[in-house]
Amino acid sequence: MCFSANVSFGASIVLASIGVASIKKIQQPNQVYFATIPLLFSIQQISEGIVWVSLTNPDFNFLQNPSTYLFLFFAQVIWPIWVPLAIMKLEHFKSKRRLHLFFLIIGIGIAFYLGICLFLFPVQAKIIGFHITYIQNFPSRVRNFGELMYGLATIIPPFLSQIKKMWIVGMTIMISYIITAFFYEEYILSVWCFFASIISIAVFFILNDSKKKNEGWNGYLNPQTQINHH
Repeated sequence: MCFSANVSFGASIVLASIGVASIKKIQQPNQVYFATIPLLFSIQQISEGIVWVSLTNPDFNFLQNPSTYLFLFFAQVIWPIWVPLAIMKLEHFKSKRRLHLFFLIIGIGIAFYLGICLFLFPVQAKIIGFHITYIQNFPSRVRNFGELMYGLATIIPPFLSQIKKMWIVGMTIMISYIITAFFYEEYILSVWCFFASIISIAVFFILNDSKKKNEGWNGYLNPQTQINHH
């Protein structure tokens, strides 16, 4: 949340609440990764709230580097792995799992590259234009390719899932990314995560809808249907 420390901390509380509510909807072990998405967003927003505090209060300047790197670790390393992994775990068909494994491998690859860049190149957070911008001196020659791979790993899997309404997650990620890139290009890492937090609400409703059907995750595709169509 790039608008203020209060917004970041307030959002983290809301996201944590959604996360707890989502976890309570879990009916099968394979839903755990998906259900914990809101909690991970909550931790990420706490880290950016600390970035805000460290940038605006000299007494907390010592927290700037660790909180900055923690936020970027979530944004650039955790999410390209976690999104395709969480969705792959929900799939029942082996063919679908293999397809999602392909995007997971892409996510692992780009996460590994961005993680190496975080380790090798200097990173700095600054408040510019009432937003936080993260200055990263990564090699520009592969930046566009990296953004493409990141998008493939985080946007495409929800649209390929057999889980009904999972497309809402993909659409939310895609629209939020487009809006952020268009209006807040210089602050895309920070502002995009504000919009992406809406994903947490979608996660809750998908899990909630599944539980209401009282058929576990197979509320969207019950075992008998799978047998008949496999």
